[in-house]
Order: sequence, then structure tokens, then C-alpha cells
Amino acid sequence: MNEDNMNHTDDNFELKKEYDFSKGVRGRFYTPHKKSTTIRLDDDVILFFKKKASEEKVGYQTLMNSALRDYIHNHTE
Repeated sequence: MNEDNMNHTDDNFELKKEYDFSKGVRGRFYTPHKKSTTIRLDDDVILFFKKKASEEKVGYQTLMNSALRDYIHNHTE
């Protein structure tokens, strides 16, 4: 590709009025940034999330993250 083509922008580009995302996959290109931390939790809290995670076939830390996000969502103005 020559330099003229690399610096050229398509000035004729227009957004469509409507797009069909019905077959889209939510979060496909999203990768959360995980941070390792140490936290001390009560036994009953850990057991609750581990039991629920086992029933739902997901990781218990994933459920804990979800619960914390719900809390944040419901307690922010």
C-alpha cells in the first residue's frame, strides 16, 4: 500500500439509520481487567456463593463480582 492510500479517509462514509444487532454477542470484545487482592470474608458468605456457583455452574468469584456490581449500580446516584 502506498502512502497516498494510507492517509486517505473515506469522506463518503455515512451511518445507517438502523443496525441489526439481534445476532450480536454481548461482551464479545470486552476483557475485564482483573486485579488480585486479599480479602477476608465470613464463612457463611463464602459458602453461600460457592453453593450458588455450583448450582449455576459458574465460578463463585464471578457471582461475587456480579453481586458487588449490582450493589454499586443500586447505590450510585
